Amino acid sequence: MSTKLFVGSLPFSVDDNTLQRTFEGHGTVISAKVIKDRETGRSRGFGFVEMENSNEAKNAMNALHDTKLEGRNIVVNEAKARD
Repeated sequence: MSTKLFVGSLPFSVDDNTLQRTFEGHGTVISAKVIKDRETGRSRGFGFVEMENSNEAKNAMNALHDTKLEGRNIVVNEAKARD
């Protein structure tokens, strides 16, 4: 079963492809999406990555949380379901 991760504190220069490449070294990425502002189209500084299974997601979380991506320390944790 796939697991979705929240990725915060992203530099505004990071796009979907960069996000996907960053996580691919830690498992199979099903999807990687940087959230953009609807009006400006500019990154909102966070995104979501869906990994193939929870073990790969945990590996990616442990390896990437609080590491630098294009000069900024990113936050990686398990995405919480919306109410």
